[in-house]
Amino acid sequence: MLECRELTRTYREGPHDLTVLDSLALSVRAGERVAVVGSSGSGKTTLLNLLGGLDRPSHGEVRVAGEVLHRMGDAALGRFRNQHIGFVYQFHHLLAEFTAIENAALPLIVRGQRKRDAEQRAMQILEGVGMRERADHKPGELSGGERQRVAIARALVTDPSLVLMDEPTGNLDQTTAASILALMDELSASAACAFIIVTHDPGLAAHQDRVLRLDGGRLTDQAVGD
Repeated sequence: MLECRELTRTYREGPHDLTVLDSLALSVRAGERVAVVGSSGSGKTTLLNLLGGLDRPSHGEVRVAGEVLHRMGDAALGRFRNQHIGFVYQFHHLLAEFTAIENAALPLIVRGQRKRDAEQRAMQILEGVGMRERADHKPGELSGGERQRVAIARALVTDPSLVLMDEPTGNLDQTTAASILALMDELSASAACAFIIVTHDPGLAAHQDRVLRLDGGRLTDQAVGD
């Protein structure tokens, strides 16, 4: 589902180059759930941005569902992301003027689906994350945890092949986090959706199939539960 080869990201800081990711390699199978852990500033969010096509590598490539992301133009990449990739940001990035159901349905509407059908599908996902009763509320009327659940629903509404999550349960209570994990389990099993999850939560990391540690710009395997 996803493969990285020689993935490198370097930033210019004054007269010096700062290498955040250094010839990184990663392969993720369809339906596999992978946690990425590491200290703050180690490049975890940079990695997610590259894997989702939100940033372009300095060297190497990211291949998702057989396509090399950086070879696509902006329009083609946008369409590809809409079809194949869901993204849950550390901060929800919901549209303030839209209700929860409108925010969750937006990727389907952008795809060209009728608003009624898109919102029907969005309601199914909102129910799965415990937000059915809050579907008509705008982000300003929701708690931080509720906004995060809407963001998760928005990422899952298109039935993506790959979901990238940046601290997805950071604002959630234990019960809601458990429901999100159950939904991830269902999607990875039934729809062969792959998940890559950046987290500081050892419980969330231990729930995944693999745990990788990002350190010094490289990924290394870490025993689940360590």
